[in-house]
Amino acid sequence: MPASKNRPMQHIDRKSLYTSLEARVRYLHSFLDFGVSDIEALKSGSKYIQALIPAVVNIVYKKLLQYDITARAFTTRSTAFEGPMDEQPDEESPQILHRKMFLRAYLKKLCSDPAQMEFWEYLDKVGMMHTGIGRTHPLHIEYIHIGAGLAVIQDVLTEAILSHPRLHIQRKIAIVKALGKVIWIQNDLFTKWYVHDGEEFTDGMDFGEIEKEGWLHGKKVLNEEDGISEGSDDTATACPAGGQKGKDSPTAGVCPFTGISSDMKNLKMQDDKPNVEVTASGQ
Repeated sequence: MPASKNRPMQHIDRKSLYTSLEARVRYLHSFLDFGVSDIEALKSGSKYIQALIPAVVNIVYKKLLQYDITARAFTTRSTAFEGPMDEQPDEESPQILHRKMFLRAYLKKLCSDPAQMEFWEYLDKVGMMHTGIGRTHPLHIEYIHIGAGLAVIQDVLTEAILSHPRLHIQRKIAIVKALGKVIWIQNDLFTKWYVHDGEEFTDGMDFGEIEKEGWLHGKKVLNEEDGISEGSDDTATACPAGGQKGKDSPTAGVCPFTGISSDMKNLKMQDDKPNVEVTASGQ
């Protein structure tokens, strides 16, 4: 029986997709079948996702600093950053440590409640900020790099979750599917600020007062305490000095993602422990 006989065709008002964030998100939820089961999967999987955050941040910034075209973005001062800046940034540069803190907090935000509209409002604001809107020092990141960065995040999280030694396969699938839907909706909330679709509805729209990065509706939604304080060792909570786990840890190990390469073989996530172990090819 044709699908049209099973489910009546829904009407979607095209104008609303470009003038109402809630309507846009509601349409994407419907199209992707993002619902209660996905929200439950994300809630139950949040502890596993959060355990991966320090590693994901390291991988993303190693990748961004690997190419001059993406590294050059970090020579433009962030609105929120007033500290010293290196002309040729590396992973220990002040501006990179600052941006790592924001990425950690953003990834933790992805583990919050997607049943709340504020969750999607913040993801939309992230897209806006990367086009330079609302910044004292305008910074426009071309979309090609945005899409590639999101793909790296999804790739690392997907492999880590699917490699978990004790999660049931159905639970792994549920978490990966739910995460994929959130990341692709985030991707759309980036592209809406870059493409010209629907501009006949949005030309001249007043977006109101633009709040500074990390704030939404007068509330600070990204907190420094969500990650590691600016200027600290980025891997401190994942691996104490010397690459050994703390004395209270049940097993000894090496610092996760030390010498990480683009080959992500053997990525493992320990159940209920905030440690991520990676053995990169050749390490």
